[in-house]
Amino acid sequence: MNNTVNILAPRQKDELHKSILAYFSSSGLPNSYAALREELGVGDEFLDVEKMKKYEGLLEKKWTSVVRLQKKIMELESRLGNLQTELDTATPTSLTRRNIDPSTWLPRAPARHVLTGHRNPVTSVAFHPIFSVLASSSEDSTIKIWDWELGELERTIKGHTKAVLDVDFGGPRAGVLLASCSSDLTIKLWDPNNEYKNIRTLTGHDHSVSAVRFIPSAAGEYLVSASRDKTLRIWEVATGYCIKTIHGHVDWIRDVASSFDGRWLLSAGNDQTTRVWDASTAEHKATLLGHEHVIECCVFAPPTSYPYLAVIAGLKKPPPPTSSSEFIATGSRDKSVRLWDSRGTLLKTLLGHDNWVRALAFHPAGKYLLSVSDDKTIRCWDLTQDGRCVKTVEDAHAHFVSCLRWAPPAKESTNGDSKTNGAGGKKEEKAVGVRCVIATGSVDMSVRVFAS
Repeated sequence: MNNTVNILAPRQKDELHKSILAYFSSSGLPNSYAALREELGVGDEFLDVEKMKKYEGLLEKKWTSVVRLQKKIMELESRLGNLQTELDTATPTSLTRRNIDPSTWLPRAPARHVLTGHRNPVTSVAFHPIFSVLASSSEDSTIKIWDWELGELERTIKGHTKAVLDVDFGGPRAGVLLASCSSDLTIKLWDPNNEYKNIRTLTGHDHSVSAVRFIPSAAGEYLVSASRDKTLRIWEVATGYCIKTIHGHVDWIRDVASSFDGRWLLSAGNDQTTRVWDASTAEHKATLLGHEHVIECCVFAPPTSYPYLAVIAGLKKPPPPTSSSEFIATGSRDKSVRLWDSRGTLLKTLLGHDNWVRALAFHPAGKYLLSVSDDKTIRCWDLTQDGRCVKTVEDAHAHFVSCLRWAPPAKESTNGDSKTNGAGGKKEEKAVGVRCVIATGSVDMSVRVFAS
């Protein structure tokens, strides 16, 4: 023990000693407690109940953390060994097969991980922008946090009193938060850096809150929510104040999305319309009409897809990648996926699903659009082939597939020489490629991770 203690800082030594004392006390070992206290020279101030409570359970918590980390290390070592074996026995053919181009990667069965633990249907999934963390929400009123690389449950978050309908990670890199919304009419903000403590509860909607999204910006200042009360609300993250209420829909708003630069919002729902809004002024810009049933999901196309969608739209050249709201995709209970331009012109109707279309995600490289449905499938639509369905993952789940997310690109810091806002040598971040990982959730109460 002396050797161990010698490498600890004085504050760490003190914490270790007091946590051992608290352990002896709570475990009913008075003689050991008294002997160690006398030997360490811990004064009477430690007998204070509040001070003692601070250290109770600390030793057990640290010990279980060490065990969990040891398990992770062993699994990573095992994976490293397997990869080394593959490398040692590799042939030119096998290397070619493994060297898959991420821009053409599509999910295939079976899923890498099937994550179980929810007691009711899963309603939403969201990836942490930096770490290998996945959040899932459920009608069981909980949020679960998973390590999607290892396929392990990290924690269960409780706080909502009814079904949790959506989750989203967002905010600045140094202060990423998790937002959730619920049938209990509230939106909650949780801090991943502080054991997912609930730091704020946002109230104001008069009915179930169906969807919540951070509005992208460098400061991560705002959040948008959609509700069964027929409104969108924009919230200030730092204060929890609602700064705008947007009216226009005449029925339940099922989904809301933001453009990549936070300038535009997209909403859709039971009134069978999709609407485009200016996020800063709340001004209505366009209405997309054509679906014949409730619209479950809507999403802006990323600039990487503009070259392909421009061809479908009959444009001579694609819009500039700096433009953030050129094309839109929607999915509906009418079993169709539709592609639009932002002025409301229908470009293409994609047919193939046999039931409600519940969620959409563009491939980050822009060539494909993925959709999930109550027909239990994931369908992959090739935008270079006029939106033809080129792949179907049958029985992706055992029941209706309710949600879909693509993992964000991995990022790395670079020491930039260029001046940014007048500051030279500032650390910048750049995406280092497409992550071949998607997550889905289902009425079968499971989350599935599909990865290369």
